[in-house]
Amino acid sequence: MPRFAANLSLLFTEVPLLDRFAAARAAGFTAVEMQFPYVEPKEALAARLAEAGLPLVLHNLPPGDWTAGERGIAILPERTAEFRNGVARAIDYAGALGCRRINCLAGLAPPGAERVRLRATLIENLAYAADALGKAGIRLLIEPINSRDMPGFFLNRLADAASVIEAVNSDNLFIQADLYHMARMGEDLATELAAHHVRIAHIQIADAPGRHEPGTGRIDFSAAFAALDRLGYDGFLGCEYLPVADTEAGFGWMATYP
Repeated sequence: MPRFAANLSLLFTEVPLLDRFAAARAAGFTAVEMQFPYVEPKEALAARLAEAGLPLVLHNLPPGDWTAGERGIAILPERTAEFRNGVARAIDYAGALGCRRINCLAGLAPPGAERVRLRATLIENLAYAADALGKAGIRLLIEPINSRDMPGFFLNRLADAASVIEAVNSDNLFIQADLYHMARMGEDLATELAAHHVRIAHIQIADAPGRHEPGTGRIDFSAAFAALDRLGYDGFLGCEYLPVADTEAGFGWMATYP
């Protein structure tokens, strides 16, 4: 049976971020996630989480300059010190917010850069982060993102993430699987989830194409959720989609999966 977590970076944007915790609770969610909590003081976020009585199940490492188009810095050799500072900041926030999963965005490959060097940097940074987060009782995740929406992103398929995890050789490095990105890459959801389920620690959903609510695109979510049940996945499904219109007006799809 699926358990849904509201992604507060994309849902309930009709209200300020600090008011979205209560909105998620009122809508029936039992957990929340967010992309980047660093836009608000951790004390303010912790207070709203406590008021809503919801766990924060995931947030990301600092991604670099998001507004300038950066989508992670873990592959960039010249940004290693910044990456490590970001790990410390993420641990600080996660500790205050009770979050036990942190996702790392690998980043966009600079034009002309040697992929071998970028991969080596990613492996080194992930080894450092996995160790630091592990000492704090936090799991580190990496997420493949489709190359159609984000050209140049370093990891595109679950197999890419699995290969990096094998190279890092840490017991504290896992996959964040997003069904939307998998579908956009043409991956067979049931096959790929089964192949990599041992390392999948969190799952996000949105329909494809469009990245809107389930039921607006071509993904067979009934089949996908059944596959996850067979695999024994008991974590949350992060609803990281762009509402077609008003957030709450689009929640009809959830009644299909009680």
